[in-house]
Amino acid sequence: MPENPAASAEAMPPLNPMLQLGQSLAQGFLQWANSQQAALQSNAAGSPFNQQFNPALLPQSGALADLQRQTLEQHSQLWQSLLAAKPDAPASPVIHPEPGDRRFASPAWSESPVYDYLRQAYLINSGFLKQMAEVVPVEDGDAKDRLRYLIRQYVDAMAPSNFAATNPEFIKTAIETKGESISIGIQNLLGDLEKGRISMTDDSAFEVGRNLAITPGAVVFENELIQLIQYSPLSDKVAERPLLIVPPCINKFYILDLQPENSFVRHAVEQGNTVFLVSWRNVKAGQGHMTWDDYLELGPLTALQVVHEICGVDQVNALGFCVGGTILSSALAVAKARGEDPVASLTLLTTLLDFSDGGEIGCLVDETLVAAREATIGKGGLMMGRELANVFSSLRANDLIWQYVVGNYLKGAKPPAFDLLYWNSDATNLPGPFLAWYLRHMYLENNLRVPGKTTMCGTKADLGRLDMPAFVFASREDHIVPWHSAYLSRGLLGGDTTFVMGASGHIAGVINPPAKNKRSYWINDAKASNPLEWLEGSTEIKGSWWPLWSEWLRTFAGKQRAARGRLGNKKHAAMEPAPGRYVKEKA
Repeated sequence: MPENPAASAEAMPPLNPMLQLGQSLAQGFLQWANSQQAALQSNAAGSPFNQQFNPALLPQSGALADLQRQTLEQHSQLWQSLLAAKPDAPASPVIHPEPGDRRFASPAWSESPVYDYLRQAYLINSGFLKQMAEVVPVEDGDAKDRLRYLIRQYVDAMAPSNFAATNPEFIKTAIETKGESISIGIQNLLGDLEKGRISMTDDSAFEVGRNLAITPGAVVFENELIQLIQYSPLSDKVAERPLLIVPPCINKFYILDLQPENSFVRHAVEQGNTVFLVSWRNVKAGQGHMTWDDYLELGPLTALQVVHEICGVDQVNALGFCVGGTILSSALAVAKARGEDPVASLTLLTTLLDFSDGGEIGCLVDETLVAAREATIGKGGLMMGRELANVFSSLRANDLIWQYVVGNYLKGAKPPAFDLLYWNSDATNLPGPFLAWYLRHMYLENNLRVPGKTTMCGTKADLGRLDMPAFVFASREDHIVPWHSAYLSRGLLGGDTTFVMGASGHIAGVINPPAKNKRSYWINDAKASNPLEWLEGSTEIKGSWWPLWSEWLRTFAGKQRAARGRLGNKKHAAMEPAPGRYVKEKA
């Protein structure tokens, strides 16, 4: 193996430009890292970085110096490996992509020394930046998470796979299709520019009410903010106590009712429950004044009253998903403060009540951002659904942005039909006052966990007064609601809790129908003082957690009675078939 890569390069002129490019890339990344000193020093007073990070420590940092040396050594090894490779044979790799990274899976990346070098040089440089985020002396946890996020955005965006000039798959596909892929890619780009978003699936394959959200039922109540859907029974007998589902308002409810084979709503109905569901309106300018209190009053509190009136029962079972669970729990705290006890059991799916670790969204929320939202839309206005969707996509940019940039525009491909990604692209707006209050009191100040600290609907909230039995579900790989944060709800609620952790992420962990027989979940009935202790004593069970939840819910469902064919009642008559028109409104 040559000891001097530069000297060897002179003997191999075709590789010289490649080596110069690689050296330039390496030096560019290192210069970028060092340049952060000046940028950080010039930060405005009050910045979390300015308060917690001393850029002068960077050059003297032993860890950073070691990291720089390691990175340069890896580049030297890469050059030597490529120079020592035999003609028409791939070089021995110095670095490999992380497991699950599909960006460089094509053989085209290793068939050419140029592209092989670009791939490995990028992996070395991106690894350096990610490790740099860990070794820089940032003590504040939120600031550290924000630094990780920003570096990940930069690293993901700069991947050579994202650019036509540095992606061999682009060239190979163009040659194979005689240039047609380029033409189609341009058409795809223009179409997405017109839509205002990147296409993640074949939009023409789905339609809400035709092959999505088709569990039969009817809208039995509506106000300015919600429609309340009652689903038709699918069994001869039903439980005396109905089930009210409160989905998140930051996206459409039909994530819980995609298609019959993966519909959580249909499963709940088939288990003999009379199921009601809140369908949040996709708000427009006319609802831009609505607040957090409006969402509690017009949402769960109103829905609970209507369900009581239709079914003639004193208590119902209630379920909240994601922020829907936060809204539902807040509404129940208000009801308790008013002397009401409307719910016999509570189910929370991937829900935050304690925001001390707010996941990857939490790292983006600081005083500057919240104050800006309060100043712009906090008194009235909308957070547009497209903007909200972009934030969530950025948390998984390689999977939800760059994969489709490459596939749709560089390769001229059409993404396959996928119901979950169709739902993911169906954005919803939020009222500015609601969002600003939520960001400040939940993510920024974490007030809900403190009894009496948060005033909602004129009452002091105390989650400890929610003494009904609770089923708390979290997903192990959830990046929005970390499972250990969801576990903290057990210490806030006043009743007995059952905690279950499912495999996969925020959505796939929840939508795991039994018929698929996929994934697994963990249970532990022993008392544990913290999440890690619970996990250490837990037992893994293969398959879906839905049957376990159905069995738990049956305990609080009451007696069986004959199912009624009529939906609603005289006061709340059926208004239109499910899924209703609110869910069909576009942002």
